[in-house]
Amino acid sequence: MLERGRNVQHIVDYPTANNNPWDFEYGLENSEKDENESPIQSLAYNESNKHFFVNDKEHPYLQESAFHWIRGYQVGGRSLTWGRQCYRLSDLDFEANLKDGIAVDWPIRYKDISPWYDYVEKFVGISGQPEGLSHLPDSVFLPPMEMNDLEVHFKRQMKIKFPERCVTIGRTANLSTALYKRNACQYRNLCSRGCPFGAYFSSNSSTIPAAMETGNLELKPFSIVVEIMYDEKTKKASGVRVLDTESNKTIEYYSKIIFLNASTIGSAYILLNSKSNTFPNGLGNSSGQ
Repeated sequence: MLERGRNVQHIVDYPTANNNPWDFEYGLENSEKDENESPIQSLAYNESNKHFFVNDKEHPYLQESAFHWIRGYQVGGRSLTWGRQCYRLSDLDFEANLKDGIAVDWPIRYKDISPWYDYVEKFVGISGQPEGLSHLPDSVFLPPMEMNDLEVHFKRQMKIKFPERCVTIGRTANLSTALYKRNACQYRNLCSRGCPFGAYFSSNSSTIPAAMETGNLELKPFSIVVEIMYDEKTKKASGVRVLDTESNKTIEYYSKIIFLNASTIGSAYILLNSKSNTFPNGLGNSSGQ
């Protein structure tokens, strides 16, 4: 596993997870220095979790129109800071392009991906309420979190006045009961600082420890993947070329299978930068799209 940023170990590297509001110099607000150095990232962070976001001055990007690219360069990436809302795509989504006559039709339908949703959700842990809605398929749910009194009242009134409308609790990757070696949510509302209980799903608390237990995972932080190497003879990707940011040396790693999980923009960048005789405009970019 190659990560361009620093290592973040579960629990050990959540420095603010148990701090009180009065422990912070600016009372959980951002300083002028934060806002000046990171005008974009500071829109998403506060004093308690800014260590999980990049510095805009160190990582600038061009904007033809306003676009807030929120980034975290560390092991775990944005799995440490994401909102954890988890909803399955349905055939309403998969068939939309075809029915609307736009773009390209999806090559799959819900029945093709449903078993994989099941497989992943059993490990991740999704709390929610089954509702039997075709346009919002039910997940493999842990017990739903409780609605508060006002939400219960609102749901009851909606049922009376608009019986065809459904009010349900959010479907979220927060454990309502313990799962594997992770504890249930403590309802502290401090998720973005890193959860020492492992109650919200992050790579750091879930998938990486599970992979480490197999004895088959080697983790290399400070490794920027520059390009995916392509073998013209086998017509397959053969490995990745990496810039080691500590030694400033270029290193090549070879593998039978490569998973590119560098987020939407990062993955596209790596693919476009992976040029060969077969793919002069970037790996997999024969269409130019």
